[in-house]
Amino acid sequence: MNFEPLALSFQVALLAALVAGVVGVGVGGVMARTRFVGSGLLDALFTAPMVLPPTVLGYYLLVALGRQSVIGQAYEQLFGSPIVFTRVGAVVAASVAAFPFVVKNARAALEAVDVRLIGAARTLGASPARVFFTVELPLSVGGIASGVTLGFARALGDFGVTLMVAGNIPGLTRTASLAIYDAVEGGRDADAAGLAAVMVALAVGLLWSVNRLTRPRRHGF
Repeated sequence: MNFEPLALSFQVALLAALVAGVVGVGVGGVMARTRFVGSGLLDALFTAPMVLPPTVLGYYLLVALGRQSVIGQAYEQLFGSPIVFTRVGAVVAASVAAFPFVVKNARAALEAVDVRLIGAARTLGASPARVFFTVELPLSVGGIASGVTLGFARALGDFGVTLMVAGNIPGLTRTASLAIYDAVEGGRDADAAGLAAVMVALAVGLLWSVNRLTRPRRHGF
């Protein structure tokens, strides 16, 4: 069994979880503490990648980041290479797939923080940024960690969005999910079964970790 796609999947998923984690926690914090016109629509847009067909999401990303788009042209002028059909494209695709899981969990965790603690910190002169990093984040770290873990799991197993945006290039963008598809198409059942078993084990392990992170603590036992 070729382990290169698995290694690539881990690299892409780790970077995607980092990107989605930083951006998602920030967005979740804003959504948790502010109410504004259109916030419901914005929340729906952030959640949409969870329910949209991967080909639809991949198509819009391809249009937004392609070589004919403003973003794609600006990126290529800065870095000398396109976004699509590269490893960067794979990371972007996985980040978008992971983003809703981080935002939803981060928002829920931050909303669960007692507002009296936040008010007390503000009364003592702490700035909003300091309150966020010293009060809200430490008290919601379990929920945020579960969101990032779910995002990592989603990025690790992404297929459709990655295929649309990054392609299926051996050694460059062929992740484990794509490698399983290729193995089945090529009649290499042993390779497909081996990679699938590893992916199932990883998924179960990650979901078990999420359950541990979100399990209520019982005192006295």
